[in-house]
Amino acid sequence: MSGLHNSLKELRKVKGLTQADLASAAGVSRKTINTIENKVFVPSTLLALTLAKVLDVSVHDIFELEE
Repeated sequence: MSGLHNSLKELRKVKGLTQADLASAAGVSRKTINTIENKVFVPSTLLALTLAKVLDVSVHDIFELEE
């Protein structure tokens, strides 16, 4: 079974954003960003697209299936 790897924390830091900054820009709570970064929560397609837009990257740059 495949899992979902994400690079959200690394990409957020490269952009110089705190979890709170990214959360505010994406319209979610800081806790939501934290749970995604810690792989506790898998975001909806809409949220994944929103995060990609805010970070100016593709969804594939943030999320990747792992075997």
